[in-house]
Amino acid sequence: MTPTDNSFIGKFLIAMPDMSDPRFANTVIYICAHSEEGSMGLIINKPQPQVNFAQLLTQLEIPMVQTVPALPIHIGGPVEQQRGFVLHSDDYEAIEGTLKVDDGVCMTATLQILEDMALGRGPSQAMLALGYAGWGPGQLEYEITQNGWLTCQASPEIIFRTDAHGKWAAALKLMGIDPLLLSATAGRA
Repeated sequence: MTPTDNSFIGKFLIAMPDMSDPRFANTVIYICAHSEEGSMGLIINKPQPQVNFAQLLTQLEIPMVQTVPALPIHIGGPVEQQRGFVLHSDDYEAIEGTLKVDDGVCMTATLQILEDMALGRGPSQAMLALGYAGWGPGQLEYEITQNGWLTCQASPEIIFRTDAHGKWAAALKLMGIDPLLLSATAGRA
């Protein structure tokens, strides 16, 4: 994918090793929206150590069944860190607020999905995040031309079933890149 392509929706952004912003070091971001007005995505490989799904439900006073899935909450990005997002399989759709991002992956940002998950009626696969990563018009394209990010087609396997700490290396391997051989400096042809 070239930086001039119109859409990064449903793609991974993989941080280059020399990413200067520590909030994005070794991150994989799933892009959920991209237009002339900017871009929005969720970091999928930075678990939030302070809170898990059961604790979040308790804080929000959402009743739950005896056992809820042992899901970590991820740091979705530095923007609106109190706002929650759920990336999930397409076998679930809320009455309002579900965005079909790409084949097999949707995003919902309403309380309904949390309530349904707490009662065992949610999607078969889900990843929860607080906050998001956002870029203004042309900003993401510029960062890509400056070798800040690699892009590739996303994989639901990596989003939902790969351990958070292995997602960066797994995303690079989708591109045929050995993370150990990736240089912190890249050239331009």
